Amino acid sequence: MSFLDISIKTEYRSLIDDMVNDFYTPLLNEATIYKRAVGFFSSSALIEISKGISGLIKNGGKIQLVASPKLSEEDIEAIEKGFEKRKEIIENCIERSFEQPKNIYEERRLNLLANLIANGQLDIKIAFLEEENSVGMFHEKMGLMTDTEDNMIAFTGSMNESKNAFSHNYESIDVFCSWTHDKERVLTKESAFASIWGNCEPHIKTIDFPKVAKDKLQKYKKDSVIDTDIDHDENQHSRNTVINSTFFQAPQDIEFYDYQKDAVNNWGSNNFNGIFDMATGSGKTYTALYGLCRLSELLKEQLCVVIIAPYQHLVEQWVEDIEDFGVKPIICYSNYAPKWKEYFGDAVNAYNSGVINNFCVIATNATFSTDDFQKHLKKIKKDYCFVVDEAHNFGSKNLSKLLPNNAKFRLALSATIERFRDPEGTKELYSFFGDICKSFTLADAIQNHFLTPYYYHPVLVTLTDKELEEYQNITLKIIKCGGASEENCRNNPTVELLLLQRARIVAGAHNKVQALLAAITPFKEERHMLVYCGATKYDRQDIDDCSEVKQIEEITKELYKTHKMKVRKFTSEEDKAERAEIKELFTNGDLQAITAIKCLDEGVNIPAIKKAFILASSTNPKEYIQRRGRVLRKAKGKEFAEIFDFITIPREISELQYCDSQQIKLEISLVKKEIERMMDFAETSRNPWEIDSLRSDLLEAYGVCINRREFAICTEKTCHSIGDFPPPRRPPFHQKA
Repeated sequence: MSFLDISIKTEYRSLIDDMVNDFYTPLLNEATIYKRAVGFFSSSALIEISKGISGLIKNGGKIQLVASPKLSEEDIEAIEKGFEKRKEIIENCIERSFEQPKNIYEERRLNLLANLIANGQLDIKIAFLEEENSVGMFHEKMGLMTDTEDNMIAFTGSMNESKNAFSHNYESIDVFCSWTHDKERVLTKESAFASIWGNCEPHIKTIDFPKVAKDKLQKYKKDSVIDTDIDHDENQHSRNTVINSTFFQAPQDIEFYDYQKDAVNNWGSNNFNGIFDMATGSGKTYTALYGLCRLSELLKEQLCVVIIAPYQHLVEQWVEDIEDFGVKPIICYSNYAPKWKEYFGDAVNAYNSGVINNFCVIATNATFSTDDFQKHLKKIKKDYCFVVDEAHNFGSKNLSKLLPNNAKFRLALSATIERFRDPEGTKELYSFFGDICKSFTLADAIQNHFLTPYYYHPVLVTLTDKELEEYQNITLKIIKCGGASEENCRNNPTVELLLLQRARIVAGAHNKVQALLAAITPFKEERHMLVYCGATKYDRQDIDDCSEVKQIEEITKELYKTHKMKVRKFTSEEDKAERAEIKELFTNGDLQAITAIKCLDEGVNIPAIKKAFILASSTNPKEYIQRRGRVLRKAKGKEFAEIFDFITIPREISELQYCDSQQIKLEISLVKKEIERMMDFAETSRNPWEIDSLRSDLLEAYGVCINRREFAICTEKTCHSIGDFPPPRRPPFHQKA
């Protein structure tokens, strides 16, 4: 066999993949050369890199390992004061990096490594940055494997050969193969490694493994036997113990807030059934985990927990938090970890029979909906807790029918539990989960300093003549399908499609591009800005064939072209490594702005955002409340945030005097929705008065008024009371041109 006979993914993630058994072992079974540049040197790093190498050893293969000494500040300072002592200080640092093995398997692995060095199958070198009279730590992370047919694989990423990387923290690697279009990239990595290994890389000093360290490692040599059974033995041991290692216990360094304790107390008083209706950023996940700790304690840790989250990256965030509470969950992704079916089934059988007292499983909405997951869930005979994140999604017909009636304990988490225009779906949620145990609004989160205060600035945009004509035509079709009211036909698939088409016209209004360029001009030298675009396309007028382009592509291009701003896209088109790179560049200020689609709806946290230009704002409160909450995440040096909301109206207000009542009737729905969102955003801002003039102009021009108390918009004929509005307390924070 060769690498070509193995199914190799382009990316491996530690929370989805078994990094040793899914990646290292199958590839190293076919390898003859294994080259690895890692982070810091330590005995635990050596132990972890030895996992999966049994096949390589049997092939007579060789390993080249480059690592960096983990120098302390005192070490670096000492070297700077006396550069001639560098060798001694580095040797001492390497020697300090050895720890006593914690179990029989670590002893066997250190014995194996000592024998591999003695046999000439393992060669280690130490690398560090060197410039004038100073040193720094080399932190290259890459690997190369070569098989008997000279096929080569290169991999890079955040994977460090340490126990934390393989087992406890989230890490990922990207993989490139020499027989694919990535050949040049593989060769580049091979050349880079050769340069480092040969001490030819500028500003990187590479030295042989110190004799004192080699002697230290040889002390772990118990015999001269090359132990190639250790991978199998340790895997079998881990498989037999993984399920029994899970329980819920709050970390000692976490202090829960009063509102979190209230939520959990109320949940317990309601027989551990209920809803946490809490703003984005207010700590719903930790509140839920705290509740599970209380429930686990009450049941003496005899508890099964099933957690469902909408997306894979949200599951990954949950797993990181869950592990802080002493739990190693079974992670269920439909296509990425096929072994979850076996693990989940085994855990259910063991739990039902009393072989184990507890286990935790976590899955995406998609996996939860599969027949395999439902089959195992229904087989749970003993008490368990069913937890759903972003629970408003479970009011849909497809998900609500799958809610497990055999779950004794139930918990729903959401910032917006009330479903938009779906009272029946909302009713289903309350019927299954129970009452709201705690409501903690966005205003509460800001007032209690969990979210950053913000200023709100509406930016008025009108549709083009062509867009307005399309909008009116679609509205006529909607009314025709539903009689006198659009609300009468919300469940009509034809109407749903028409509503989506109409919403895309508003989201992609062409005038938003120039409006954005004008609004962002005063800040074109600043950093930490987000431009939230619509998932829509429109005709480019400057291209002869009027080809369609995405709004996000147009805006990304124009921000650079007009203002010379450093901007990157942040969408699902970028892979995970690119997105991580973009987030880091953005947070550090190397990028001025990012343009994004949907990232604020799907749990992606970028706390560094200080200014958000929201071009495509939904009329669905669920969506725009989540987007706002994510912009308001706290970050170092972030005293407040600013939100520029592009309010889209059909035409210039001055043109309305020439319109008949039929035209206004076709446009008034959009205006009502935009005013409602504008008022909602302004209500919790530091400058609610800034919308007064625009709001008054729109209300008067379209003949509508607002019942402020009920926060509902109505026509002049049916509304008899206009609520009181707060008077201006000071001028707007920013006066826009």
